[in-house]
Amino acid sequence: MIVRQAANVLEILEYFAKRLRPATAAEMAEDLGWPRSSTFKIVATLASKGYLYEPRGRGGYYPSPRWLVLAEAVTQAEPLPEKFQRLARDLMQATGETVAISAPAGIHATFVDVVESPQPVRYFAKVGDRVPIHATSAGRALLSQMPREERERLYRKIDFVRYSPTTPANAAAVEARLDEAAELGWHQSNTEFTPDLAGVALPLPGGERLLSVVVVGPVSRCLERRPEMAAITIKHLARLK
Repeated sequence: MIVRQAANVLEILEYFAKRLRPATAAEMAEDLGWPRSSTFKIVATLASKGYLYEPRGRGGYYPSPRWLVLAEAVTQAEPLPEKFQRLARDLMQATGETVAISAPAGIHATFVDVVESPQPVRYFAKVGDRVPIHATSAGRALLSQMPREERERLYRKIDFVRYSPTTPANAAAVEARLDEAAELGWHQSNTEFTPDLAGVALPLPGGERLLSVVVVGPVSRCLERRPEMAAITIKHLARLK
């Protein structure tokens, strides 16, 4: 369930991240397709809280540095370990494919670090993107680190939408994939959620945080390479210990 008012605030921030210049409330309303009255109220509220300001006086609003101050404080309190950021960069270089670090967020896995492949045809992803925790190798690498009781609680919240014929259809199917991964030594996926993507994922060791790393790319390039990509990932993970 999405709270519309909260989503609108985040959309304004994303709007400026793409626009990269001031905008009036009227311009925001037009560009975002929102009613002017509600847009003016949101803008006025953000300005009153110090999150928007007018850099040139009536020339439009722009996000203030307050966003950055808060984001830095939150990030510094619990940063993603540098070794995992380095791992993502190294794996991208070694495999040539997009690499992401994931963390659980309810019934989803959220990307907390992404290093995209430089190849023209690749998996496009960014920090903050979410994927179903049951229907992706990245998500199942997180599920595998949870006690069975915790997984069962999550399964009761999942709708088990069939994104493709290869999507696990129920909790038993997910558990079967986890058993398969335990035998293989890695988690793998093939167009389960995103069309034409195949990848491998493994849990990240150490610490209290549940994290996984996934290497993913087009089926045409990665489906048959999954054992190779897994071996490369395992080799790099061994260096972290």
